[in-house]
Parts: sequence; C-alpha cells; structure tokens
Amino acid sequence: MMLFAGTFFISLFVLMMQFLWRYVDELIGKGLSIEVLAQFFWYMSLMLIPQALPLAILLASLITMGNIGENSELTAIKAAGISLMQTLRPLIFITCFITVASFYFQNNIGPDSTKNLAQLLNSMKQKSPELEIPEGIFYDGIPQCNLYVQKKDLESGMLYGVMIYRMTNSFEDAAIILADSGRLQSTADKQHLLLSLYNGEWFENMRSQEFAGNANVPYRRESFISKRIVLDFDSGFNLTDASVFSNNAQAKSLKQIFHAVDSMNHVYDSIGRGTRQDLDRMFSYTYPREVDKNDSLEAVKKGLQSTYSFDTIVSRLKPSDKLDALQRALNRVQIMTSELEFRQMITSDGDELIRKHWLEAVNKFTLSLTCLIFFFIGAPLGAIIRKGGLGVPVIISVLVFIVFYILDNTGFRMARLGAWPIWFGKGLAPAVLIPLASFVTYKANKDSMVFNMDAYRNVFMRLLGLRLKRHVASKEVIINDPDYRRDAERLTVMSHQVRAYAYGHHLMRMPNIINVFFRYQPDHEIERISVELEDIIEDLSNTRDRFIMSYLNQYPIVSLKAHTRPFERKWMNITAVFILPLGIFLYLRMWRFRLRLLTDLRKIRTTNAKIVERISKIDTM
Repeated sequence: MMLFAGTFFISLFVLMMQFLWRYVDELIGKGLSIEVLAQFFWYMSLMLIPQALPLAILLASLITMGNIGENSELTAIKAAGISLMQTLRPLIFITCFITVASFYFQNNIGPDSTKNLAQLLNSMKQKSPELEIPEGIFYDGIPQCNLYVQKKDLESGMLYGVMIYRMTNSFEDAAIILADSGRLQSTADKQHLLLSLYNGEWFENMRSQEFAGNANVPYRRESFISKRIVLDFDSGFNLTDASVFSNNAQAKSLKQIFHAVDSMNHVYDSIGRGTRQDLDRMFSYTYPREVDKNDSLEAVKKGLQSTYSFDTIVSRLKPSDKLDALQRALNRVQIMTSELEFRQMITSDGDELIRKHWLEAVNKFTLSLTCLIFFFIGAPLGAIIRKGGLGVPVIISVLVFIVFYILDNTGFRMARLGAWPIWFGKGLAPAVLIPLASFVTYKANKDSMVFNMDAYRNVFMRLLGLRLKRHVASKEVIINDPDYRRDAERLTVMSHQVRAYAYGHHLMRMPNIINVFFRYQPDHEIERISVELEDIIEDLSNTRDRFIMSYLNQYPIVSLKAHTRPFERKWMNITAVFILPLGIFLYLRMWRFRLRLLTDLRKIRTTNAKIVERISKIDTM
C-alpha cells in the first residue's frame, strides 16, 4: 500500500503540473493570496484523482511484480504450486475496490470539485493584474490607459518622466498627460487607483455632440503643478456566479446528467417542432384568386406539375417572365437556405451539449474500468519482465498511458464533434487495451517468454540471414583427450561427402519454384553432415593444441533448412507464392542461402584439410 500511495502522489503531481501549465500565463502576476492558491490546488487535485488512479495502479503493479520476479520470489511461489492468478487474487480484490471507489468519487465528489475549480479559475482569470509598472515601455494593465514611466524609485515609490495616454470612447477624445513625476497608489477598497502628478501638462480633445458636425475639433491644454486623477481599477478577488456553469457536464453526477439530458431533449424537441411549424407557415403559398389551369406557371405553383412538363412551361414564357420567375425562385431558395442555416446553428449547439453530457456519463464508467484494465496490464508485465525499481516500469507505464491517452482523447474529440458514435469514441481505448491485458495475462500465467529479447533477436537474424560466429574456447581441465586418428579419418570422409553433395545439388543454380513452394522434400543429407561435424568439433575441443583450436573456430555454423523452403508448413509456402512481393523476396532469399551453403561447404573442406594436416604432424612428434 505504501508503494501504491507513493506512485499515486507522483502521478497526481505530474497531472497537476500538466494542468497548471495550461493556465500559468493567465494566472501569473495577479497577486493572488495564499488562501486562493490553496483552494485552487485543492480543487485541482480532487478533480484529477480519478485520472491519477489508473496510472498509479499501472506503475505500482509493474514495480511490485517486477521486484518479486527480480528477487526470484515469484519463482519460489510457482515452485510451491501457487499459480500467478492465485498470487494476484488479493491485489485483484484491492483493485476492484479502488475501481468502485473511483466511480463513487467521480459521481459524488468530483462534480462539486470540478464546479468549484471552474468557478475559481474563471474568477482568477478575470482578476485585474497586480500593478508592476515597468521602466521604459508602455504599460496597458490599467483599463483605458497606457502609462509610460522613464524611471522609478523602488524605495519611495515615485515615478519620473511620466507619460499617459487616456482613451475613453474613441481616439478623437483622447487625452495626453505629461508630468515630471508622480505617485500611483491603490485606494483602501481596492476599487480605484489614485494617481498624483506633479509639474506637468494635460492635452485633451474636446470632441462631443455639439461639435460632431464641425471639421475642426477644439482641444484643451492645461498646465498644473500638482494634480490627482482617480482611475477605475478593481484589484480585489471576486467569485463569479456559479450559475454560468450549469451546462458543464463534468460538474454533474449521473442523476443530474440524465435529468439534464431529458430536459434538453424536451426543449430541443419543442424547438424542432416550432421550427417545422414556422417553416411551413413561412414557405406556404396562398393565392388570392382561383388559379386558371390554362396558366401553366400558376398550375405548377399550385402543385399540378405532375400533368405538366416544366421545360415546356418555361419555354412558353416571355423572356421577362422567365427572368422574373427565376429571380423569385432564387430569392425563395436563398431565404430558405439562410433560415435553415440559422435553425441548424441552434439545433447543432443543442446536439453538441447533449453529446457532452452523454460522453461524461460514459466517461465515469470507462475511467473507472481503466483502473482494472491497467492492473491486468501492469501486474502480468511485471511478472514477465521481472525488473523492479523506477527504470523499466516507468518507461513501460508511460508508453501504455500515452497509448491510452491518445486513443481516449481522439475518441472523445471525434464523438464530441459527432463524427463518431459516443459508444465507439469512448469505447476505443478499452477495446484496444482489454485484448492487450488479456494477452499479457495469459502469457504471464503460462510462463511465456513473450518479452525475451534474445528470442526476438534470433528471429530477426534468421529473417535477414544473419548468424553468429563459432566460438570454441579452450578447456582448463581435460578429462579425455580427443581421438585424433579417428577424427582425421572422419574429416577426410566428410570432405568427399561435402564435395559430392555440392556437385549433386547444383547449389549455384536458381532453385526450382515448383519444388520449393509445392513439392518440398527435406534435405536429410546436410542435416547428417552437420550433426557429424558438430560431433567431431566437440571431440576435438578437448585438445591442447592451439592450432587445432583456431581451426575449429573457422568452421561456419551451417543453416540446415533455409536453403530448401521458406516455411516449415506447406500451406504457408503455397500462400506465400501468390503474394508477389513476399514470394519474390522469399525466393531470392532462399537462393542466397543456397549460395551461402556452397561457400560454407567449401570452407568446411578447407578447414578439414588443415586439421588433418595438423593431426598428421602431431602423430609424427
């Protein structure tokens, strides 16, 4: 539990910093009190707890099972006959409890925290900035005023070389104030600023209603020794009205969300019915007189177009009547289009608001379920990797969480825009992570080496035709000396067999496609030669002669099957030949292996000759 608590607070701190950086530019320099900042961080932490829980569970389970596996405790547990699922049973119970607690927290405590945080954050954004008049640049933090200070005294608070531009309604009635010095102070109620100026001049345009028609605008010039100006500047902190967040789905519980959705459906259904009635009244056509059926155009308007040809009707009209009819039709279409676009804006906003509520309702379930999913990813991965500490587990946790965040955020945005259904958008991340959790849990329960890097490296090397070099080391203690005479005879016979094999199989020729992909026959001869060669190398590795040891390391490691067919199973070979890029690649790869086998056989004959010659010298000593 201590490990889980530690990872939880680490995850919560990281998420809080990520959330804080989004608004740091808007909150900095506001002169907020410690009490306000404490409330901000408190509500922010409460809101981010449901998001921190899955990441904490993932990291804690990885570290816990990694430590148990690294210390061989997991091996001892399995040796005692206890399976992995039995070992994880208490942790599964705790995780289920945390999952239920996360849902309860999101449904009961989280909405109030989100609403209070949104109210506090909006109030902090609207608070006027703290007065910090810079030197040498214009400061626009005071409403309707630009203030320039050439120099200021930090000890006395005096400002020197003051220039002020005041704009009230427009640039035409702006005022310019110049002063040698001044002092800026806040009133006791923090609602106004008192600006005391000394030895200056005031220039102001006299633009007003009585001079509105005149081209020349008079202005006023005033010289003063001292002057006081009161500026509006609310530097206090006031909470905004919480009712503005009534449409915030994150600030509602499930019961409130369902009630809000029902209310919005009722309201927007009423708007839809009203829109239909308005459009019917707007675009319905009434006729003041009885329509004469001989008038083709009037007949079309009356709805009798089924008995008339539109082209025929239009062709009979005068050019002026044609133009008039087309213009009226175009005007009606434009009016209808504009009206429908306006109505669509109203209904689309309502649909988006309803989608946000449904998304938040589904999110309460999916975010809680993520705790359980992350546990069945983290714990089996820790048992497979068997690495504890904060190294590999942190890397894996970050990668898994990034994948989850990308999928969940993408699905949320697409569902919010209406491009995807809500169930698909919010179910995208669980649909990807649940199979992953099932896979790693199954592999961990079966003691699979799914993350054995050596196995993947061997597959990669076989695919590219890479191989390791032979390394035969000298033995410090030799019990039985090699049978040099018998080994020399076997090597001599092997050299003849290798030469006959290379000559009989025509390894330099391109292989027959039919025999490769459809009529595969195993090559037992090269397998027998390889087994016999390894047996001779094993016997000669007991030698003390350094020349023979160096010759043994010159033997290549022969590939036994790659020169005969691409795959072990026949149906895979048949399938590969019809996939042209893959089939061509496998065919050329197998030809390359045949040429390499020919080179290996020549190397074997040369090395055999060297060893036989060296053995003959040893016998004569």
